[in-house]
Amino acid sequence: MLGVFSSSIISPPDELVAAGCRTPSPKTTSATLVNRFVDTNSSAVSVQVGDHVHLAYTHQSESLLTPRSFAVKDDIFCLFEGVLDNLGSLRQQYGLAKSANEVVLVIEAYKALRDRAPYPPSHVVGHLSGNFAFIVFDKSTSTLFVASDRNGKVPLYWGITADGHVAFSDNSDLLKGSCGKSLASFPQGCFLSTAVGELRCYQNPKNKITAVPANEEEIWGATFKVEGPAAVAATW
Repeated sequence: MLGVFSSSIISPPDELVAAGCRTPSPKTTSATLVNRFVDTNSSAVSVQVGDHVHLAYTHQSESLLTPRSFAVKDDIFCLFEGVLDNLGSLRQQYGLAKSANEVVLVIEAYKALRDRAPYPPSHVVGHLSGNFAFIVFDKSTSTLFVASDRNGKVPLYWGITADGHVAFSDNSDLLKGSCGKSLASFPQGCFLSTAVGELRCYQNPKNKITAVPANEEEIWGATFKVEGPAAVAATW
């Protein structure tokens, strides 16, 4: 899956900007990144949302254990990869039909956050059990919400393209070609909400998250880590 967002939606993280400056490396534009994804995946579906957002996904080469899905409801777009172990109980909690899958559930959970403000953002993902990563974009508020599971079983990476767009994908090789060293593994057990304005750990929302510069030989420009008790590294 792939989500690409201009700086009008999300400001490029300073840590990834700095990583790219420390070790300059080739990059491409966001348009080239999206085109490469579509061209290399015969079954790819690409959706442009306004002038500032591109979302794309494919079922090609997906794992049976972590399938990908996409849905749109009430101008909320969601890319989801993985499986929720407690989907059944969550369907009941949100009053959803038995046919509702994970991507529909996440949209409903996000709507609960948005419509019941001030509802703690960590609650959107804190009660999800399983292996997953997802990208939510709310067109009505231009809000981006991204999250990864506690164990990092579904890979998720983020980086900055040559034209300053922030890209998220489960394919590190895809992002490396467009983001160079402005690239990192998205920290497991964390979420990023542009409504909140920063990256947070949903188990310990008050714990600070820092970026440690990577060694020059690593493909990453930085590694994000959660400080304090039960700290979890962003790479494994």
